[in-house]
Amino acid sequence: MRTDTAIRRLLGGAVVIAAAAAATLGTAGTALAAPPAGNLGSLTINKTSGSDVEAPTYTTSAGCTADSDGYSLFVYGPGGFENGLIGTTPTDVGFSTSGPITVLQGQSFKDIAVDNSTTVTPGVYTIAVNCVDLFTTEVKGTFTRTLTFTSATQWTAVDAVSTSTALAVSPNAPVTAGTPVTLTASVTPASATGTVQFKDGAGNLGAPVAVSGGSATLTTTDLAPGARSLTSVFTGSAGHIQGSTSPAVSYQVNAPAAITTTTALAVSPSGSAEQYSAVTLSATVAPAAAVGTVQFLDGAANLGNPVAVVGGSATLTTSTLAEGAHSFTAKFVPANAAAYEPSSSVAVPLTVTPFAGKSASETITTEVLAGELLISVANQNVVLPSPVMAADGSLLTTAGALNPITVTDTRAGNPGWNVSGQVTDFAAGSNAINGANLGWSPKVVDKSPVQNITTGPVVAPADAIVPGASAPAGLGLASSRTLATAAALGGNGTANLGADLALKVPTSTLAGTYTAILTLTAI
Repeated sequence: MRTDTAIRRLLGGAVVIAAAAAATLGTAGTALAAPPAGNLGSLTINKTSGSDVEAPTYTTSAGCTADSDGYSLFVYGPGGFENGLIGTTPTDVGFSTSGPITVLQGQSFKDIAVDNSTTVTPGVYTIAVNCVDLFTTEVKGTFTRTLTFTSATQWTAVDAVSTSTALAVSPNAPVTAGTPVTLTASVTPASATGTVQFKDGAGNLGAPVAVSGGSATLTTTDLAPGARSLTSVFTGSAGHIQGSTSPAVSYQVNAPAAITTTTALAVSPSGSAEQYSAVTLSATVAPAAAVGTVQFLDGAANLGNPVAVVGGSATLTTSTLAEGAHSFTAKFVPANAAAYEPSSSVAVPLTVTPFAGKSASETITTEVLAGELLISVANQNVVLPSPVMAADGSLLTTAGALNPITVTDTRAGNPGWNVSGQVTDFAAGSNAINGANLGWSPKVVDKSPVQNITTGPVVAPADAIVPGASAPAGLGLASSRTLATAAALGGNGTANLGADLALKVPTSTLAGTYTAILTLTAI
């Protein structure tokens, strides 16, 4: 019966068949926009995997409809395969309406792509075998199955897994920004493996989360204030596991209440300050984490520009305050009014006193030397005339004068001085004249105008006592006697001192040249 029909059509309608074939080939670019439903059943494939250069063989699960007399094969998939590309042109080879049909894909996947100026890309592809009327090319029913290209060149015949994803969010909205919010995605079927990317609008929330037992969870505190639109996007771990996106969940996040702040002000120096001197205003803002600026005010007028708060502190130093009374305040202005409230300090008074001028100083240093007290005699030799007999014949006498004695005092503090003298016995070989027999009358030859010098008392000579005898009290120079004294604060300078001498010699003294040493001491 089938043979007769085919012959009849070939004899009576060869041109028609050719036209029909041409029309069928031309439908490759205008096929259905989505894979057709397999309303007649499914297809099995002759292998479980393959490459893009192969052309598989498929078997329908049943025969074609009674009103069809041929079949064709289309491939639907991503990219250029979206609208379906013909893989086997309409034919009745092996056609049957009573049992399964074996269908050979006429071209490899790669050849189908090349003929249609496209490429094979990874993804799920649907193979559709259509039962058709070869004359009208009308599709009477379809058998389908899917296969998955895991790469551009390799495919597997594992059946595609369709998924759905639902999203639950807790706690219930509304919440305050910063509150931990948990997003839970439920993926069906639970056996589907892959990851879920949680999203807030178009933006990602964290990294993709692996699905375990059909569930994936993310907890975040990063939701910004406002109306959020939350979704979860499931991506399968293999090409045959289809992705899915949950319906959006509207979620309201409210901004947190602004934190109350306090501002305190300290002014240094306190109370008063001289005009043009430096005055420092220090503001302390609590809590220290508050971000913003402090505007210092002098009365109602701004004092300088706003100062950034760092670690709860802001400081301003000025030296341009006018003379008079001032009242300072510090006003904290938050950078984010939704996060912190503004605050102002209590007023701190300060009186600026008139400028009293400034002074400068120089340190002048000099070293006062200790100085010294000097005594000297230009001529150390004093020669007295030879003694002569007194009128009564009781003793011999002679007289003379000391050579000038120079005393120079340069000592610091001007303490004054004293010059004294003491004579030894006169000696001529083994013979002697008692030194107590020498006396003097001190005198000041000359002195510096500022000096205050007093001569020592007159010392009378002893009355020609013999050698070794002690002189009566107060007589003679055998004991130390004062020549002159300079008062405290009256000794600095140079003075020349002198004395008139008188010597009484016993008549028993043997002839000879007698010499004594007069020691002069200045202290």
